[in-house]
Amino acid sequence: MIAVLELFGGVGLFLFGMSLMGASLEKLAGSGLSRILEALTTSRKKGVGSIKGWALGVGVTAIIQSSAATTIMLIGFVNAGIMKLSQSLPVVFGANVGSTVTAQILRLGDLGSDNLVLQLLKPAAFAPMLSAVGAFIYMFTKKRRLKDIAGILIGLGLLFYGMTMMEEVFAPLQQSERFRHFFTSFENPFIGILTGLVLTAIIQSSSASVGILQALSATGSVTYAIAVPIIIGQNIGKCFTIILAGIGANRKAKQVSLAYLLFNLTGAVLFTAVIYTIYYTFGIPSFSKVVNRGNIANIHLAFNLITSLILLPLCNEMSELTGRILKEDEASAVDKELQKLDPLLLGTPGIALQQSNRVINIMADKIMENFRYAESLIDRYEPEIFSAMQENESFIDRCETMLSDYVVKIDRRRLTNDNRMVVLEILNSVGDFERIGDYCINMAYVAGRMDETGLSFSRIGSGELKVITEATRHTLSTVIKAFAEDNGHEAARVEPLSDTIDRMKEIIKAHHVERLQEGTCTVEGGVALLDLINGFERMASHAANIALHIVKRTTGDKNFDEMHGHIYDSSTEEFQALRGYYDTKYIEPLMHIKDMPEETKETEETEEAKEEKPVEIITEPEVKKEKQSKKAKKDIKAEKETIKKSKKDKKEKKEKDKKK
Repeated sequence: MIAVLELFGGVGLFLFGMSLMGASLEKLAGSGLSRILEALTTSRKKGVGSIKGWALGVGVTAIIQSSAATTIMLIGFVNAGIMKLSQSLPVVFGANVGSTVTAQILRLGDLGSDNLVLQLLKPAAFAPMLSAVGAFIYMFTKKRRLKDIAGILIGLGLLFYGMTMMEEVFAPLQQSERFRHFFTSFENPFIGILTGLVLTAIIQSSSASVGILQALSATGSVTYAIAVPIIIGQNIGKCFTIILAGIGANRKAKQVSLAYLLFNLTGAVLFTAVIYTIYYTFGIPSFSKVVNRGNIANIHLAFNLITSLILLPLCNEMSELTGRILKEDEASAVDKELQKLDPLLLGTPGIALQQSNRVINIMADKIMENFRYAESLIDRYEPEIFSAMQENESFIDRCETMLSDYVVKIDRRRLTNDNRMVVLEILNSVGDFERIGDYCINMAYVAGRMDETGLSFSRIGSGELKVITEATRHTLSTVIKAFAEDNGHEAARVEPLSDTIDRMKEIIKAHHVERLQEGTCTVEGGVALLDLINGFERMASHAANIALHIVKRTTGDKNFDEMHGHIYDSSTEEFQALRGYYDTKYIEPLMHIKDMPEETKETEETEEAKEEKPVEIITEPEVKKEKQSKKAKKDIKAEKETIKKSKKDKKEKKEKDKKK
C-alpha cells in the first residue's frame, strides 16, 4: 500500500514539475510566443512557410513542454480566423517532435557514475540543487523575470524528484519473476499499444507517460519488444486532449484536431506495419534486448520525427482529407457574415467598403443585443443569457480583428477622397464599438457577482439605475442608427447625451454617499452600483467618439479634429437646447426619485418612441425645457449643499461630544 502511495506521489511530483517548468518557460518567453506562432508561418517562397511552421512547432513545444497546449493554441487561432488551416498543419507536425524534449532531458539518469562530474549530472544528485536554488531565488526576489527562472529550476527539480521516486518504487520489482512474467504480456503489440494509449489518455500527457516508462526501464524488465508498442500507443493516447479541445469549435478548428489525430494514427500504422512485418518475417534480434532511458527517448523521437518528415510535404493533401472527412456543414450565421469580407473584392475598394460597413452594422446590432441581455441580467440572472452574450462577444471580437485587417488592406489601394474618409471612419470607430461590447460583458459579470452573493440595490438605487440605463440605451441606439444611416444630424445628438450621462453618474455617486451616511445601503451594493454607472459613462464616451467620426465623414470637413474636437460649442443654442431636452428627460426624473411615493420609487421607463425636435429649430417647448433644465441644475446644487451641510453638522456634533 505504501508503495502505491509513493508511486502516485512520484507521478504527481513529475506532472506538477513538468507543468510548473512549462508555465514558467512560457511566462519567461512572454506573450510573443503566440504572436510568433501566428506571424511566421507564411512565406512567398513555396515550401519555406511549411518549414518555418514546422520549426516553430518544434521550438514552441520544446519551451512549453506540451504538444497538446501548442495545438490547442493553434485551434484557437484557426477558430478565430487568424490563421489558415494550411498554415497550422506544419506547426502541428513540429509540435509532435517538440514533445520529445522531456524524454531527452530524462535520459540524463543513464549517465555513468565513474567520476564526480558525471555523478553530479545525474538527476538524483542535481534535483535537490535545482530545487534549493530555485526556492532560494523565488523567496528572496521580487523581480518577475527571476521568479520565472526560479519556477523553471523548481519545476525541473520536482520532475527529477518524481522520476527518482517512481524508480525507487519499481526497484524491488527488479528481482520479481512474477513481475517479469506479467510484463512480457506487453510484447503483444495490441496489448502494448492499448496500454500506452489508455495510460496517456488518463494522465493527458505523452511526456509524462513516456517518463513513467523510462522509470520502469530501471527495473531491467523493459525490452524493445515491450517499449515499442507502448510508445506507439502513447502517441495515439495524447490526442485525447486535442479531440476534447476541438469540440464546439468551428469546422476549420476541428480540422486541426483531426489532423493532429491523423498524424499520430498515420505514424502508428506506419511504424506498426513496417516493424512487425519485419519482425514476424525476418525477426529483429535486438527486440529482446533491455532498453534504458536513452533508448526509450530515441524511440519516442524517431516515431515523431520520421512521421513529421513524411507528412510535412503532404500538408495540402492532409487539409483536403480532413475537409472530406468533416463534411462542410451549412456555414454558421457568424461565418456567413464574415465571409462578406472577401479578399477578391479588394480590387473594387468601393464595394469592399460597403461590405465592411455591413459587417460593422451587424457587429453594432450584436452589441445592442448584448446591452439588452446585460440589462435583463441585472434584474434576474440567467446563465443561458450570459452564454448567449459570450457567443455575441466572440463574434464582436472576431469582427474587430478581421475588419481592421481588411480595411487596412483596402487603405493600401488607390482610393477616392470619399472612400478614404470611410476607411478612416471605420478604422477609428471599430475599436470604440468593440470596447462598448466589452463594457456590456462587464455589466453581466457584475450581475453574476450580485447573483452569487445575494446582493440587491436599495429601491432608490434601483430606480436611479433604471434611469441611467435607459439614457445609455438611448445613446447606443442613437449612435448605431446614425452610423447605419450616415446621419450626421442624428450623430450630433450623441455628445449632449454623453454629457448628460456623465452628470447623471456624478449625481448618483453623490446620492450613494448620502445613503451610505444614512445607513440605507451597503458598501458592497454601492461597489456594484458604481461599477455599472462607470461602465455606462465609458460606453457613452465611446459612443461620442464614434459620433465625432460620423460627423467628420458626413460633413467632409478634413480639418475637423474628431480626436479632440466637439460637434457643438457648449455655449451654442443648439447644444443648450439638446442639453435642456435631455435634462428634462433624464436628470429631472433622477433628482425626484427619492421624493416619489414608496410604490412608485422604481421609476417607469420613459418612452423612447417620443420624437426629439430637430436640432436646427428651437421651438417654444424646447425653450421651456431649457428653463426646466436650469431648475434641475438648481436642484443638483441644492442636493450637494444639503450633503455638505449634513457632513458639517455631524462634524460639529462629534466635536461637541468630545468636549463634554
